[in-house]
Amino acid sequence: MYKVFVNELPLILTNKLSDTTKGEYFLLNKESIEEAISSLRKGKLEEAFIYHPNHDEILKKFTQEIPLVIAGGGVVYNKERKVLFIYRNDKWDLPKGKLDKGETIEECAIREVEEETGVKGLRLDNYLRTTYHVFRRNGITKLKQVFWYEMSTDYEGKLKPEKKEGIFKVRWKGPEKIKKALENSYVNIRILFEED
Repeated sequence: MYKVFVNELPLILTNKLSDTTKGEYFLLNKESIEEAISSLRKGKLEEAFIYHPNHDEILKKFTQEIPLVIAGGGVVYNKERKVLFIYRNDKWDLPKGKLDKGETIEECAIREVEEETGVKGLRLDNYLRTTYHVFRRNGITKLKQVFWYEMSTDYEGKLKPEKKEGIFKVRWKGPEKIKKALENSYVNIRILFEED
């Protein structure tokens, strides 16, 4: 099962028919996918399901209909175990960005964190999870698949928000401030802080 968020509402790609009994179910073709996304965007549905019997094929078939953008990002800790946040589009977010041709997803995640925040000396500690969300660019609906990594750094220098990417603040946040930031963030970011 994959949870793809559309305006914070889940579009669930599943190979279990039992999952689809709880909500609106759509076929795995371009027209149905667009209808599901539109219904979620307009708030007509709280969740939608797309069914395909083969779990290994469902994401591949979905991305044949909706272009895929692969990205990498980080949950970055400093020596005080504070987490690095960025402020963009009136929301607290985590640094992430698009994979460049010829780089690995791990290289992408480190490069994007550096570019968006100015933080150097990043170490990749472990892979956390992959999140999915739908966005529109130039009238085209796309699926963003973000590979998230836990990172650490001893960097104590100046934080530099990447203004050309619409980032206006970069902050280290401790537990209380993280809780507050997550109240004004995205579902996919909150998921990264959930206890499993």
